[in-house]
Amino acid sequence: MSARHRSGGHRVAVTGIGVKCPAGNGIEEVFKALLTASPAAARVERLVEADLPVQIACLVPEFEVDAYLSRRESRQIDRPALLLVCAAADAVAEARLPADLRGDRVGVQIGTGIGGLTSMEEATVGYAHQPRLLPVHTVPRTMANSAASRLALRYGFQGACTTYASACASGATALGAAARKIRYGELDVAVAGGVDAAVSTVVVGSFARMRALSTRNEAPELASRPFDSERDGFVMGEGAAVLVLERWDLALARGAVIHGEIAGYAENCDAFHIVAPHEDGEVAGRCMREAVADAGLAFTDIAQVSAHGTSTVPGDQAEARAIERCFAGQSPPVTAVKGVTGHLIGAAGALEAAVGLLCAARGVVPPIANLRSSPEADRLDLVAGVARGVAPGPVLSNSFGFGGQNACLVLAPPP
Repeated sequence: MSARHRSGGHRVAVTGIGVKCPAGNGIEEVFKALLTASPAAARVERLVEADLPVQIACLVPEFEVDAYLSRRESRQIDRPALLLVCAAADAVAEARLPADLRGDRVGVQIGTGIGGLTSMEEATVGYAHQPRLLPVHTVPRTMANSAASRLALRYGFQGACTTYASACASGATALGAAARKIRYGELDVAVAGGVDAAVSTVVVGSFARMRALSTRNEAPELASRPFDSERDGFVMGEGAAVLVLERWDLALARGAVIHGEIAGYAENCDAFHIVAPHEDGEVAGRCMREAVADAGLAFTDIAQVSAHGTSTVPGDQAEARAIERCFAGQSPPVTAVKGVTGHLIGAAGALEAAVGLLCAARGVVPPIANLRSSPEADRLDLVAGVARGVAPGPVLSNSFGFGGQNACLVLAPPP
């Protein structure tokens, strides 16, 4: 089914995808890991050395940074900016944007939940007693907008360059905002997505104090288990996911390969609690309904749901109620990638959108890793064990964050 925006405007094509995440350093590698439900969690030496109660996380596998950045550039930027620039380079290369494209018609829209916090932590700990020796690049490394600005600078993109911070919904928020800018003619192209790299002692220690993280240090591969009855918290991850969004008519005119489209978007706020979702899922459900309506679709058109699925009891329960409300008890297949990748915070929604595009086009629903039994199974069609084939069709992708931040995307396959 071809989506049509409720409010008109340009359709938004996706012509490039780049990812650097715990499941792999390319979208096909990531997709394979998801289809085989291969968790990426492992013990992390720096967390073990700090003797934290949580010593596991999901890290990006090593890749050839020198293929993307000079040694000098690598030293000047922090890890989130590095991951974002490298992921974006893959996406831009795949999109094959025309050389004569005006720079002021290309924007950068990036989401991050934590930004340069880990760089600030390193500066504070390492130079607390000798601040006069702080590295000269400390401020640029710690700015929340550092990653987006580095990306714009690299390519000379002079359109709107904006950083969004809506906690774990940040990546989806950035994609939705970028799609709107193209839809209404502010931009022709947007390089958009999310990034975070917060596997640090302060961040992990803080989440551990909140009892939000899994403590399965002895069995990290079993730790992240969205919707499973034995879930005990999420696993911290890191990564970046970037999409090249483009006016549909311009992409067609130049013969670009189109992965699909961002057909609908909505955002709202629970206004309930700074870290807990509203347990009835009513506001999150409203966000889902508005995203589907924005795409000009009905819920019966949705082929599958990519759940936020953090592996926390309150989060999974609230989301299950929201999905049940929207689909009136007739749930389409539901998946959740965090069982494999862990929680990428600001990059989560962008990665899940990238995966959702492939799922929509290929008609396949990845299984939820580590899902054995679920208290939500009587209300949701949770996909477990092996991937499931479905008819190609739109995917509803949910992202929910601290502060009650809700963002939902509808991703449609190419016609």
